[in-house]
Amino acid sequence: MEREIINYSHIHDVSFTEERTPTEFPSHWHNSAEFTVILKNGCKYKIGDTVYKPEKGDILLVWPRELHEIIHVPQAGSIFVQFASRIIENNTDLISAFGFLNNCHHISAKKEPELTSSLTEIIYKIRDTHNKKQYFLETRSKILIYEMLVKIGDYVMQEHREQIGDSNFSDKSWDYIKTACSYISDHSSEDITQSEVADYTGLSPYYFSKLFNEYTNMTFPAYLSKIRVQHAINLLENNNFSITECAFMSGFQSTTTFNKVFREMTGYTPREFRKRLHA
Repeated sequence: MEREIINYSHIHDVSFTEERTPTEFPSHWHNSAEFTVILKNGCKYKIGDTVYKPEKGDILLVWPRELHEIIHVPQAGSIFVQFASRIIENNTDLISAFGFLNNCHHISAKKEPELTSSLTEIIYKIRDTHNKKQYFLETRSKILIYEMLVKIGDYVMQEHREQIGDSNFSDKSWDYIKTACSYISDHSSEDITQSEVADYTGLSPYYFSKLFNEYTNMTFPAYLSKIRVQHAINLLENNNFSITECAFMSGFQSTTTFNKVFREMTGYTPREFRKRLHA
């Protein structure tokens, strides 16, 4: 397993690949998200532990820091866009729903023709933006990225609404969750508790815990740890901070806990991860 460094040579934080797309690529990961349009049948990918055999017109989604592999793709069988994780992580709406988003890896053109067609169109617009010489290319590209993420988010949340039933899913409840996630994001470096966040949202600790788990697919401690690890990863990129400083600056109360949680989520100790970041 190796880390790939994405080269954003043309537009900051956004990269589009159409020519010379790989037909094979060993197991790897990167800090970027990678959305692929399948142009030909006969493709085979692995994301995490799952093997996918997408058909022409399908969309494959690899989220930041996910292990993935291109087992086989025919020549000129795909195009893809890659974008920096901070585009997602700097947006409270997306972080709030990330427990659902990063479970979505394959969108079938047969089952969701309108969605896959719309996403493909957006990806080609990003391609066209890359090829233009005009002002605000980065902003235009990121607007298209967000448009794509909103469409995927609507699709994923609608699926979740259908799973738990309309009676258990409401806009008011979602507002509570967004408020909680925003508060967690703003205060993750502090010693915050579930009771504190529940109180901030105006809910009882019991009801908040039930609602939070239902809407994020994660417990409060797991969600808080995930936010802290994401923050720590960004800090680890800066060699001016020691491992201990990264731990406390991201909200962990001890280096022992930091090392344990970080390894559980990334598969590496913070020191090993930093070495790979700068390899």
